[in-house]
Amino acid sequence: MSKNINVALIGNPNTGKSSVFNHLTGLNQKTGNYPGITVEKRQGMCRLPRGVKARILDLPGTYSLNASSVDENVVVELMLNKNDKDFPDVAVLVSDVENLKRNLLLFTQIKDLNIPTILVINMSDRMRRKGISIDTYKMEQLLHTKVALVSARKNEGIDVLKEHIATYKTLSTTPCLSIDQIDQDYFGSLKNIFPKQSLYKLWLVITQDVNFAKVARKKMEAEDASHIRSASFLKRLQQKETIKRYQFINSVLKECYIKDFRKATDLRGRLDRILTHKVWGFVIFFLVLLTIFQALFDWSSIPMDFIDVTFAQFSDWAKTALPSWLAPNLIAEGIIPGLGGIIIFVPQIAMLFLFISILEETGYMSRVVFIMDRVMRRFGLSGKSVVPLISGTACAIPAIMATRNIENWKERLVTILVTPFTTCSARLPVYLILISLIIPDERILGANLQGLVLMIFYMLGFAMALLAAFVLHKIIPQNQKSYFVVEMPNYRIPLLKNVVLTIIEKTKSFVLEAGKVIMAISILLWVLASNGPRETFKNAANEVAKTTSIDNANYERQLNAYKLEHSYLGIIGKGIEPLIRPLGYDWKIGIAIVSSFAAREVFVGTLATIYNVGEDEEETIKKRMAAETLSDGSPVFTLASGLSLMVFYAFAMQCMSTLAIVRKETNSWRWPTIQLIVMTLVAYVGALVTFQYFSI
Repeated sequence: MSKNINVALIGNPNTGKSSVFNHLTGLNQKTGNYPGITVEKRQGMCRLPRGVKARILDLPGTYSLNASSVDENVVVELMLNKNDKDFPDVAVLVSDVENLKRNLLLFTQIKDLNIPTILVINMSDRMRRKGISIDTYKMEQLLHTKVALVSARKNEGIDVLKEHIATYKTLSTTPCLSIDQIDQDYFGSLKNIFPKQSLYKLWLVITQDVNFAKVARKKMEAEDASHIRSASFLKRLQQKETIKRYQFINSVLKECYIKDFRKATDLRGRLDRILTHKVWGFVIFFLVLLTIFQALFDWSSIPMDFIDVTFAQFSDWAKTALPSWLAPNLIAEGIIPGLGGIIIFVPQIAMLFLFISILEETGYMSRVVFIMDRVMRRFGLSGKSVVPLISGTACAIPAIMATRNIENWKERLVTILVTPFTTCSARLPVYLILISLIIPDERILGANLQGLVLMIFYMLGFAMALLAAFVLHKIIPQNQKSYFVVEMPNYRIPLLKNVVLTIIEKTKSFVLEAGKVIMAISILLWVLASNGPRETFKNAANEVAKTTSIDNANYERQLNAYKLEHSYLGIIGKGIEPLIRPLGYDWKIGIAIVSSFAAREVFVGTLATIYNVGEDEEETIKKRMAAETLSDGSPVFTLASGLSLMVFYAFAMQCMSTLAIVRKETNSWRWPTIQLIVMTLVAYVGALVTFQYFSI
């Protein structure tokens, strides 16, 4: 009869924990969030020897059980709560062969909780090159555990690890450190008050700031308050504990760990001097980003165009082939475009995470974070915020998903909230057609004026993102101290398996989670555009036939434009016209603004439909837009109104897809709602000031 056991995979960041997890679980894994927080939860199943089946839980990277971040809180809270369904039967501590001393601090803490603990020493394939030798038998004796030398890169030692996990009941739970050695008087009194409790667990409950620990402290205080000490006293004891643990670790490593520097050959130092240089480091990073986003635009355009055309053809087929009882218009104009609006982002998301995964796997991302931290911190951001902000020029959706590697919740939240200010590729069609309408095709000092204006709007988006981050940093309270700790891993060749699994995991997360909201809003927009409350909407064909012959080639476009004007969406456009008139817009632009919330590039297509032109006739669209006039006969698109409209799109929330992913990443509707309201107000005021200034 097979047994199911819980296995917790624990370790410092950049020890290869995710690689070990991938080898144990393969594709048999799933991702979610811990209840109430946005820290990612990965779990998977693994078959072990002797018919044992293990549920592997990949815990967030942590340096110790002295929690200082949301990630570390998750680990501490689980390790202290035996009633949690994820509480491990056995813990697997993944360490790095070159940083074993630091990694063992966490190992000794986990083991002192009386949890069977296995030590995995990863990257063992580097031992010879680094001049390292380890007496694993001696180490097992000194640490009272089982040690597995593993190379996740070469898939070596995984079978040994599985055997150790399957026989976890034979592991010793002897603690590495007797906690009462730190202060016998204090811990003696603590043991007298709570004789049935584990002394080290009590110590963690007293010193940690995790949710259930707070509850536990209240119960402890209700029983007896004589153990309560000042924060400074507890901090001193924590420092003594750390010193004691490192004394124990040093004694162990002295017996069984040898590193002969004379046998090591190190290229890392020379590369670091270039990649983290205060000048060349930025130049190289800029070139890397330039290469990535050029590839993003070039490579993703082919599959995105294919997806776009395929769904358009599928929609046309559905209109004619599906029976009436299946509501073909709803499927063809609501559900299929909504599904297409989800799938079309997949190439960009997959490619962006391909590059991000490669940069992380090679170890270069840590160097980028290091050189950018000083610049970004002036605006209340982390060095890790630079990747989402710049990747937002491709699409805000994968950019916001990329904020997950920012440990500090406030810095991550601020990055999520300001990323939509950066100009995404969907805004490009709006900018291009408006710039071609209002900016002359001239050259200044050899540079194209229209190109300069486009660059200015890209820079405007970045500037507003940094300004907004600075303001939010001052407004949002700091719920935890921000420490800049970045691991500088060795340079390594990316593991193909890790890269592929990362792409699949992130893409699947977007399609299944954000896709639900996108689909729902797409259908809602279709319903609003396809129905109207008045007789004029119902009799649209008769009304259009009075001015345009049914045989006329423009009849269908005239009919669609008429229906749109008198639909609920058209009524909304006319309803907001008094609000947008001070910005220089009419109700038609209002409809385009509302409908483009589905996707920014919809703006041009909506106006093309309203102005009765084909979407592929770009010059005709421009001429028709240039000829459009207000009720007083003045042109709609002037320098003032055109710049105002571009400023509005530069600052307004990008699209419903972005809103959906913000909701998913923050695990709440509160922040996306605030984001939508504030960005809309900023966009409105910016557009108003722009229009009024240039109208003078």
